Amino acid sequence: MNTNSLDGGHLKAFIERIERLEEEKKAIADDIKEVYAEAKGTGYDVKIMRKVVSIRKQDHNKRREEEEILDLYLSAIGVE
Repeated sequence: MNTNSLDGGHLKAFIERIERLEEEKKAIADDIKEVYAEAKGTGYDVKIMRKVVSIRKQDHNKRREEEEILDLYLSAIGVE
């Protein structure tokens, strides 16, 4: 690909869309931080909340399988 075959306007439009989305992503990440800070201020454990959010994203069967393997490993090393 060379500069003669590039559509500068089209490329610029893609770049600008990506930049806008990156700005939105940062704004959303900041909003999420604020919600966690508010929850922490109310007495909730943010580390556990993050874990709960992570668990809720997982497929139920995959999560159950991972929990069973984790229990097996912990039992194998004597951690109950």
